[in-house]
Amino acid sequence: MSGEIIHTDILLDSTLKSVDQGEELVLDAARGIGFSGEELNDIGIAARECLVNAVTHGNRYSAKKKVHLRILIGGRRLTVEIGDEGKGFTPDAIPDPLAGDNLLRQSGRGILMMRHYMDELSVTERPGGGTQIRMAKSLAG
Repeated sequence: MSGEIIHTDILLDSTLKSVDQGEELVLDAARGIGFSGEELNDIGIAARECLVNAVTHGNRYSAKKKVHLRILIGGRRLTVEIGDEGKGFTPDAIPDPLAGDNLLRQSGRGILMMRHYMDELSVTERPGGGTQIRMAKSLAG
């Protein structure tokens, strides 16, 4: 998007420790724009869920694969791009987490949560293989 500048562009290991590091980088950028309170909580949940998915489902904890994290800032808008080096997936193939027996499953709500907590979300194939999630949130008012 025009007007956005890269705040952070980093490769993270496929570990849960890296999830913590990535979430904190996203929250630091969000605080810098002026997000606070519940909005920070929402952004943190979406970022964490996406990072966990990249590590566990995408890269399957492979030490040979990285999680790509890019944070962009444009005025009062935060954009977070998270990519993995896995096999990729089709979002439409994910069972509806709110349907029937899926309500009792322990997993399958990540994309739903990201869509709920962020203003925009897109899922694309990452250049070079894997999946890339791009999500954005703008400051209210």
